[in-house]
Amino acid sequence: MAAINKANLSVLFLNLKKSFQGGLTLGKPQWQRVATRIPSTGAANYYAWLEMFPKMREWIGEKQLTKLLKQDFTVPNKDFEATVVVKRNHIKDDQLGIYGIQAAGAGESAAMWPHEIVFELLTKGFTEKAYDGQPFFSDKHVIGDKTYSNMGKAPLSVASQAEAKASFGAARTSMKKLKDRHDRPLNITPDVLVVPPALEDVARTLMTAERLEDGKPNLYKGSAEVLVIQDLKTDTEWYLLDTTKVLKPLIFQERESPDFVSQTNMDSDDVFMRAEYKYGVESRGAAAFGYWQMAYGSTGKGN
Repeated sequence: MAAINKANLSVLFLNLKKSFQGGLTLGKPQWQRVATRIPSTGAANYYAWLEMFPKMREWIGEKQLTKLLKQDFTVPNKDFEATVVVKRNHIKDDQLGIYGIQAAGAGESAAMWPHEIVFELLTKGFTEKAYDGQPFFSDKHVIGDKTYSNMGKAPLSVASQAEAKASFGAARTSMKKLKDRHDRPLNITPDVLVVPPALEDVARTLMTAERLEDGKPNLYKGSAEVLVIQDLKTDTEWYLLDTTKVLKPLIFQERESPDFVSQTNMDSDDVFMRAEYKYGVESRGAAAFGYWQMAYGSTGKGN
């Protein structure tokens, strides 16, 4: 029987922490492909977004000033946790194997935490608001005196060249046509196609096949990287993103990276009343939208 004392509890904590750190390497997050990490040093980040960073022009006369948008866009940080409860009798009886597995699982979950909150936000983009007060995917975005749309309903399709044009092609063209408030091209370069598992075959066919199902040439072969994301809510939604700029379409706002913590006070109420010790991981942060101009979303449900 293992003695219950501070030294043995410290060893147990160190072993669980080692298992946790090993679990960190098991996760295969893909959030970095579509989101930019922005550090946070307080309870929230305040983003005073520009309409789009001003482009260089010939300096004639006074400089043209690009003012901040009127909207306030504040993203508060949220707390996240995963906790393991260790029974005192399991320590006494040397039955701790399962806790190492649980700690490794907590590590894997911690590695996937940014991924999960980033793609959870993306799939809510038709209702959650962006910096301009409109849903991230909306047909009412305003730049200068013009209104633009970055949303659609067309199903992603390889059935024919016409259907491919009406879905992926329409999204790509719409993004490439975007201009700033001075009517200059934004030079958007769509390069990532995000789909749920149900659309993986369609998306990969669209990006690799020489011809579509109607026998006509595939105009979009090799035009984007396919990213298959299990976190998307529906089997029909799909997204086209520009990830080539300094700021990507989505933001991972990190206040505190995942940290392994313990509650091992031998005189605590948990130990006295329930004969339990607690170990776990804590983190703090949020996901946020970047520029809507760099993303196009379709519900895929048709008209």
